[in-house]
Amino acid sequence: MVTFVSLLMFLQTRTPVWESTLFAALLFVPWVMKSWVRSYVRRAGHYRRFIQIDETLLTIALGALAFTLPHGRLWTFACLFVVSLLCAWHELLARTYYERMLRPAEQASHRGIKILASQMAVVLTYGLLIMSVGVLQIYFRQKSASYSWSLGCYLVTGILLLFTLLHIMILERPFSEDSMPANSVSGSLKAEFRVIERIRQRPMWWCDVLTLFLMLLPQSLMFYTRTIFFLDKSAHGGLGCTLQEVGFAQGTIGVIAFLFGISAGRWLRNNVGEDKVRWPMTIALGLSPLLYLIMSYSHPDNLASLCTYTFQAQLLFGFGLNACQEYVRHISGERYRNTVYLLYIPIISLCMIIPLALSGFILEHLDYRTYFLIDTLTAPLGWLVIKGIRNNQFIIHNS
Repeated sequence: MVTFVSLLMFLQTRTPVWESTLFAALLFVPWVMKSWVRSYVRRAGHYRRFIQIDETLLTIALGALAFTLPHGRLWTFACLFVVSLLCAWHELLARTYYERMLRPAEQASHRGIKILASQMAVVLTYGLLIMSVGVLQIYFRQKSASYSWSLGCYLVTGILLLFTLLHIMILERPFSEDSMPANSVSGSLKAEFRVIERIRQRPMWWCDVLTLFLMLLPQSLMFYTRTIFFLDKSAHGGLGCTLQEVGFAQGTIGVIAFLFGISAGRWLRNNVGEDKVRWPMTIALGLSPLLYLIMSYSHPDNLASLCTYTFQAQLLFGFGLNACQEYVRHISGERYRNTVYLLYIPIISLCMIIPLALSGFILEHLDYRTYFLIDTLTAPLGWLVIKGIRNNQFIIHNS
């Protein structure tokens, strides 16, 4: 919800476009900061209790979001920020809980279940929730859009409450949760700063960060504007889609294509080799805006065409995103390979926040065709810079 659905909440409660993208981008901040307390979470113990408390607070925060939606965008943003913060903590707690409950071999066997569950959650929120709210808006035609979004959030709150009660009853206590040495939040921050200092001591570490930023720039500029393009009226250059069409094309078909792309890229990376698929993935990551540029000229007028374009764009996005993991691993260092997955989301989010926040402001001063053209051109320019960085790193390494 905080990643995709929040933008629609802001847009449909008459928040200006530039404020909508700014607020939605700021919801990524807790995911950037979550690694700063990972040492505290991993050593605190009582993971079952913390998960139950986190889910209880998350249910309350979602209920508060549903209540405050009709009362202004600042209250909505505040509740969404708390939800995002609790979700980031929950991800750390759940990961640590699995590590304490399951041996490595068992963790590997459960990984597929966890991935499937998270993918289903994305489809349910970004797809079915949006379509459900669209139906509510048709049914409560005399009410404001915020009223339908409020009802949708109450529905999600009820579902999460059921999961919270289930976890209170069935989660078992890890055997080693009370035997870990105590830690403090300040100690965790100091440990994280030491990790950052180790990263900064690596030669040319900033090259990997710059490469990630350039690889993700086309997607960052398109991440929110594609939804605005779908919803905007045809007279303004948009596609004039309904909320149900956005939910089905982007939230269902697009998400499924994105997941297919990630799976295909992961399989190729593991079976063909990263060196052979690095550039195809990098190029694929920058090609998605081209599909939206084509749509800004062709203006597809049926759901099948919308789904076809969205499927291709999101397939390329998911496939290309696999290329980012190599650079995150370079940043974390071979000695700290276990930190790759803990650093992945914070680093990716950090690279995307500024373009995400500025995308709405830029879009307000350009038409859709010009915007998507500029977005498309950032990809080949980025490839040239990345090629130069890679060549420079290769020369320095050989020297």
